[in-house]
Amino acid sequence: MSTRFTVWAPAAGRVEVVTGGTRHPMEAKDSGWWEADVADAGHGTDYGFALDGADEVLPDPRSPWQPNGVHGQSRVYDHERFAWTDQHWHGRPLPGSVLYEMHVGTFTLEGTFDAAIERLDHLVALGIDAVELLPVASFPGHHGWGYDGVHLWAPHEPYGGPDGLKRFVDTAHARGLAVILDVVHNHLGPDGNRLGSFGPYFTDAHATPWGDAVNFDQEGSDEVRAFVVQNALMWLRDYHFDGLRLDAVHAITDQGAVHILEEMSRAVAAESAHLGRELFLIAESDLNDPRLVTSREAGGYGLDAQWSDDFHHALHAALTGERQGYYCDFGSLETLKKALTKVFVHDGTMSTYRGRRHGRPVNVGETPAHRFLGFLQNHDQVGNRAAGDRIGPLLPSPGLLKVGAALLLLAPFTPMLFMGEEWGASTPWCYFTDHRDPELARAVSEGRRREFARHGWVDGVPDPQAVETFRRSVLDWAEPDDPHHADLLEWHRSLIALRRAAPELNDPRLTAARVETDENGARWLMMWRGGVCVAANFGGVPLVLPAAPPGGRPRLLLASDPAIHLDADETVDSGPTSVALPGASAAIFSLTSGHA
Repeated sequence: MSTRFTVWAPAAGRVEVVTGGTRHPMEAKDSGWWEADVADAGHGTDYGFALDGADEVLPDPRSPWQPNGVHGQSRVYDHERFAWTDQHWHGRPLPGSVLYEMHVGTFTLEGTFDAAIERLDHLVALGIDAVELLPVASFPGHHGWGYDGVHLWAPHEPYGGPDGLKRFVDTAHARGLAVILDVVHNHLGPDGNRLGSFGPYFTDAHATPWGDAVNFDQEGSDEVRAFVVQNALMWLRDYHFDGLRLDAVHAITDQGAVHILEEMSRAVAAESAHLGRELFLIAESDLNDPRLVTSREAGGYGLDAQWSDDFHHALHAALTGERQGYYCDFGSLETLKKALTKVFVHDGTMSTYRGRRHGRPVNVGETPAHRFLGFLQNHDQVGNRAAGDRIGPLLPSPGLLKVGAALLLLAPFTPMLFMGEEWGASTPWCYFTDHRDPELARAVSEGRRREFARHGWVDGVPDPQAVETFRRSVLDWAEPDDPHHADLLEWHRSLIALRRAAPELNDPRLTAARVETDENGARWLMMWRGGVCVAANFGGVPLVLPAAPPGGRPRLLLASDPAIHLDADETVDSGPTSVALPGASAAIFSLTSGHA
């Protein structure tokens, strides 16, 4: 038994791999790489690297296993040892899928991969196609969001480590669920980040909110780019993930002729062909730039989808009436109409919040709608509120939760739910951390208070470092059995089932969606997707809307309120022609022509 250890350390004059207290000299190779074969080292062997004779032993930049936390030694992990059972799994296409965003640490009381497995049948019954995990790369402490990861190749040990993650993905595939992983390549967390000790992983040529930028375009960047692309392929190959969500790509600066996102897109496409599985990349970006999802042949980056914050902001502001911060540019039903039909509200138009023009138009005649993810809630839009409050308590009427769900799940875009949204979870989802460095912990807590004080939120800002802040964010799985929550859960199930059953609701053409609105007195919106119509009453008073043109015959498919009904015009003999909507309600009906 032996293991070949490799590490990139271009500036070092001497490198040793350390196992069991013994230092083994490494041989210098091309391009700053070092390697050494160590006998009697194999799966489970702890190791690290010493640079230029230093006493300090550093974890591996590509450590596959950090059982003792981000500051501990790395451990050899043999990927071939795991017995996969998903050999017949070929993935799920992103078009037509419904996604579900999950944070492993708060999805269950236990906060582990194995505990999450026990809830997968709930997602199957709901109609979910793909589970999107928030980052699981090893980060400091026990609990946190995962966006301050420092060992990008090692699954977080408190969640269950490498084997636990593989069990989760393997079981999800057995249930027919694809699994997507949120990865962070725009920065690393500060605590435990030792990449800079090995090579030029960072550069001060570009500034980011987290300090020096990841070096994608300066001297020495070839190996850094390879590190990131190979990390993406590792998750897809070794852990059988079906896709990756790329965090905040607008914070990646790359001035090279071939952007790192295009390079990654090309590499993932090749890996998909090699593995014979559907693989996809989804970007988070606030640039409103359709180039991300434009094909490489047409000069784009060739990513498969991107998040649509404008849709969220338009729907959230229309439902809640909030106008603070970035919501100041949203709120009217006309704004929501534009988001539903044009994707970006800011498509080169003036953004009051930014004080400048923002975005560029989507070619709605050519770009399929499934390339944009729609959501009413997600980890950012809930967790970055002062108290981590979900949308339910913000609404003037609880019926608007069903209105929002109907527009989300029947809109042209690929819909995504945030865990617990489907039953209107009452638990908040706060920003929480577990930094062990006292100075960093204090800075995070104080910085959070200062951030919200600028927005006028002085009271009720939970301390991110308080264990209770984390515990309050854990889902309560007794809630789905409560009649009120069960009713909302059934509404989501019915909407997803309808989306799957009606071909019009999977039509990728943005031009096939038609929306009409009115805000003169009553506030209503009607969205047609082929022969299916969603009629939504945002106001608090009942109203009657036309349900069919002359000669049409509507059929009620779903109603958010039992008082919803179709009415007939007594002057014509053509069946129901209007729909009566109580305040804060939604009806979905189909249209058929003729009198059959």
